[in-house]
Amino acid sequence: MNLRSMDLNLLVILDAILSEKQVTRAGQKIGLSQPAVSNALNRLRYMFKDDLLVRSAKGMELTSRAQALAEPTRDILRQVEALLELDHGFDPLSSERRFTIRMSDLIDLMLLPVLLRNLRREAPQIRMSTVHLNPAGTIEALESGRVDLAISVGLEHLGSIRSEAVFQDRMVCVLSRQHPEANRPLTLERFLTLDFLNVSISTADGGWVDRVLSEMQCRRNIVLNVPHWLAVPQILQALPVAVIMSERHVRSLADKRLAIRELPLESEAISWSLYWHRRNDGSAAHRWMRQRICAAADSLDGDLMRGDVKPMLRSVHASGID
Repeated sequence: MNLRSMDLNLLVILDAILSEKQVTRAGQKIGLSQPAVSNALNRLRYMFKDDLLVRSAKGMELTSRAQALAEPTRDILRQVEALLELDHGFDPLSSERRFTIRMSDLIDLMLLPVLLRNLRREAPQIRMSTVHLNPAGTIEALESGRVDLAISVGLEHLGSIRSEAVFQDRMVCVLSRQHPEANRPLTLERFLTLDFLNVSISTADGGWVDRVLSEMQCRRNIVLNVPHWLAVPQILQALPVAVIMSERHVRSLADKRLAIRELPLESEAISWSLYWHRRNDGSAAHRWMRQRICAAADSLDGDLMRGDVKPMLRSVHASGID
């Protein structure tokens, strides 16, 4: 294919078609009429020698070739956006930049309301998506550019990934107030008799509590693993189980049915950090978004803000808690 004969605007239309899977919605997304998008789709079909979008019993669907084109097309557009930004500067008021940020559902709950309210005022046309990936997937996505930023804990990475602490936290044990052990001091002996709910994307994920217990030749009884934090309060009400989670997370739920208990183990400090690839160090848009995220984190109410935390004995890599 001769690039000189190609209209690169077609990539913008292709991206809209691949994401919306419908010509009219694709046009609405990028401000083009339905006939204009249909005409562009015909040109794209000719270029790629593939139908790209086909009708089926379930409605319009992408062909296999179109599905394979989706991520590379998005990556190319991100690179073009970054190139133009470096050449012409970044104006948040007029920018239509799209950011993809890795965060868990409870970070969504804590941070997004404040962040989005500020963005609506300062950058009304900025678009954002959030995804939840495991630690290895997060690093791969940052390396490949599929994710612009990530908020997580203790990610192991090479020198290509930068990080900045956004707030500190600690781990606690949480039970329903109806749990038989909810009103008693949580000794190690009682702790080891509890049944536990574990929250992680992968059942292979482990946190520092399990490592500490293993060193003590002890183990806790995990009876259920789920990938999302927002299900925790309902599960704790339905089953007599406990969960280990960050204190900031449980307080963000504001659920009076939950009891917070100190862990009968050495207290561990955890630091929630913002991660990005060093290729974006010179990007004004990335720098601006990082500042907005840190400002949103600083504005959160509570006792566990960055620089205002309860005494913690030592810092630790704490995977499997985000």
